[in-house]
Amino acid sequence: MTTPDISHITGDDYAFIYEPAEDSFLLLDAIESELKFLHELRCTDINPRASLVTKATGDKNGVNLQPVTTDLVSGLLPRLNGQVDVLVFNPPYVVTPSDEVSNGGIEASWAGGTNGREVIDRLLPFVPQLLSDSGVFYMVVIKENKPKDIQDILSKSGFHMTVVINRRSGPEFLSVLKFSRT
Repeated sequence: MTTPDISHITGDDYAFIYEPAEDSFLLLDAIESELKFLHELRCTDINPRASLVTKATGDKNGVNLQPVTTDLVSGLLPRLNGQVDVLVFNPPYVVTPSDEVSNGGIEASWAGGTNGREVIDRLLPFVPQLLSDSGVFYMVVIKENKPKDIQDILSKSGFHMTVVINRRSGPEFLSVLKFSRT
């Protein structure tokens, strides 16, 4: 799997969307290592500009993507209950003041609030509801997000966690976690 060509993304776009960085590429590496297991992804984003850029990136790279603009999974429920085979989540995970999470600016793309978990914790209750019996959930985290606590939360719903890949990026220690039903 080649690194996607993102040369079509302009400086103006980056004023509104999160610029692909180490976490983005770590997630791509994790997905690549799981390619035999994966077939087709559908992306969601709360940011309409990010959805447009995602679609354009897919088109530029010959990949059919159908982004959905919604807040986490609100536009998918209840229609997709038990229907999602692959859920990929690169959340805003940086530990920040809570007010940065919902201010609507570009910082909302990385601002995770307390423990970097405010957006993560909003999604976790929906994971068991959305995933099919054989569905898997991939998520980027940093150690400050307390991956063990996330594992404990999802294990109560019958999920097993594995770490697909780890990487240090500056001061951050990034991981891609994979959750599947036990």
